[in-house]
Amino acid sequence: MKRALVAGAVLALACASAALATKPGSGSSTGQARVFVPNPVQDLGNQDLTDQKDADYAALQAAYRAVRLTNLDGSGYLRGDWAEIVGETGNPAYSPTNTFLFNRSQDEFEQVMAYYWITEAQKYIQSLGFGSTLRPVNMEPQRLRINQWGIDNSFATTHKDEIRLGKGGVDDAEDGEVILHEYGHAIHFAQDFAFSSVEAGAISEGFGDYWAVTVGQHVRALLGLPASSDPACVADWDAVSYDPTAPHCLRRVDTELTVEPDYPGGLVGQVHADGRIWSRALWEVRAAIGSVRADTAILEGQFGFDGGTMPALAESIVEAADDLYGAGVAGQVEAAFAARGIL
Repeated sequence: MKRALVAGAVLALACASAALATKPGSGSSTGQARVFVPNPVQDLGNQDLTDQKDADYAALQAAYRAVRLTNLDGSGYLRGDWAEIVGETGNPAYSPTNTFLFNRSQDEFEQVMAYYWITEAQKYIQSLGFGSTLRPVNMEPQRLRINQWGIDNSFATTHKDEIRLGKGGVDDAEDGEVILHEYGHAIHFAQDFAFSSVEAGAISEGFGDYWAVTVGQHVRALLGLPASSDPACVADWDAVSYDPTAPHCLRRVDTELTVEPDYPGGLVGQVHADGRIWSRALWEVRAAIGSVRADTAILEGQFGFDGGTMPALAESIVEAADDLYGAGVAGQVEAAFAARGIL
């Protein structure tokens, strides 16, 4: 009986695979999609939006943005040079014409969100020179599993080099900043960043929050959209389900926290709490020298971080700024870290 069941299962899988194989692909590397940029609360500045059990209701309609998908493999599925959906609940998003116009009540919408935001993040990294004049950073297809993690949480893992985006409340893949935060961890994995201490974990959490904000605002600018009214609030669509106070934020990158008076006395030993100090320092670097220079110096300075201290990584970023842009810019970066008590 067990053998018969196994044989039947194998036959079913073979038939399913054959059916997928016969679906025609578009043959094109580009397509059309509908996404949030980066999420409805950031985009519309509306703090009254709620999940409503995945309903696609009237107040959300203005948050849907028509965008161009790029770097697709032509199969008709969401697979490409820099992102690939390898698991999902519901149907895998498919279009023989690469037209992915879903809404949030459909499982495919979150797959589109994940593909779009990871691809745009990698394109931004390459636009900074990484992979050409500078070393590549995670320059490969990022594996993504959507809604198969059955709790309201997401994580990046070195196991199969995947990002897994969870569900519950606002499903995580509906918020571009949650996707980008997890990609921040994947960037660290690719840069041989050592997660060997609580402080290193805090740095990675802080960088993930900063990365979510800076890339989200970069993409808004590319699309001709104005800067968000409160860009320092991270994942404010996802947060409507668990933060009852407006503005709803997973965390902020502009909190008045430092490691002072005596480093590491300002650290509390919790990665998300301490990470807010690091994200604020990066936010101040960005304000001082501009997003492009800041993001380039930060990424360059992170290569091979040994899992040590905030001051050690700050020094590395200052050195990267010096090499890239000279002593004047490096001095501004150093001053931003000093303002948080890190240098």
